[in-house]
Amino acid sequence: MPAGNNTIKPGVLVDLAPSIRRLTAFNAGTMTGPGTNTWILGKDEIAVLDPGPDSPRHVENIVDQAPGAVRWILVTHTHPDHSPGAALLAELTGASLIGPPPPGDRQDSSFRPEVEPKDGQEFDFAGFVLRAVHTPGHASNHFCWWHAPRGVLFTGDHIMQGSTVVIAPPDGDMSAYLASLDRLLDLPIRALAPGHGHWIDRPGREIRGLIAHREMREDKVVAAMEALGPAALEAILPRVYDDVPGRLHPMAALSLEAHLLKLEREDRAMRDGNSWRLAEGAAR
Repeated sequence: MPAGNNTIKPGVLVDLAPSIRRLTAFNAGTMTGPGTNTWILGKDEIAVLDPGPDSPRHVENIVDQAPGAVRWILVTHTHPDHSPGAALLAELTGASLIGPPPPGDRQDSSFRPEVEPKDGQEFDFAGFVLRAVHTPGHASNHFCWWHAPRGVLFTGDHIMQGSTVVIAPPDGDMSAYLASLDRLLDLPIRALAPGHGHWIDRPGREIRGLIAHREMREDKVVAAMEALGPAALEAILPRVYDDVPGRLHPMAALSLEAHLLKLEREDRAMRDGNSWRLAEGAAR
């Protein structure tokens, strides 16, 4: 286990592997856990991955604590807790912006990359090579970043330590999310560096566990529709997420919709207005 893994303190730079450091933003909350992890990579010339929310305090911490000059800024996706800090960081450092542009006007419109990565494209940051891995699902423009020599995958919100991620349609897609998780099993990953929470040093078990969890949740969706017959999402929700505190049900409803849309595309569920039901022959 890397040193410093047991405690996450916002604003404190933590060395987790050679040339890999974590600096957590001051945005702890229900959806962000202890805060967004910014990854500071390299030695004399620095790449910053996910500069976090629109927080001058956090961005100034990045500049002050980076062990060298910030030359590149990368993002995993353009949700408001990951990319808005990029504009100010680029203004302060002159660093190049690399990452996917926001899909339409639903996300961080301030992120305007100079380079848009392609799946499988490799970037050499003064000897520190990262490969872009397109992992849609949580967001259509989501990329993980793979450091092959060290076997570390920077996962953004594709994999979060300590909780599952929300899949919110229309940009979030459950089918794409599961396919992206399955794809990661083909990479020789030794550790996951998530956008929220601790470093994960048993990646295969984590990824398989997430797939199994989503499959379990889908089974509960099907069981709820079997029991209820035609029903609105609001009636299905408490049966599917009976193990989740009620205060989180509004967010759970987004992932439930993503499960229902997946089943609909697979011809296993049908909807009529606000009502959902199983398609003929689609029972478990």
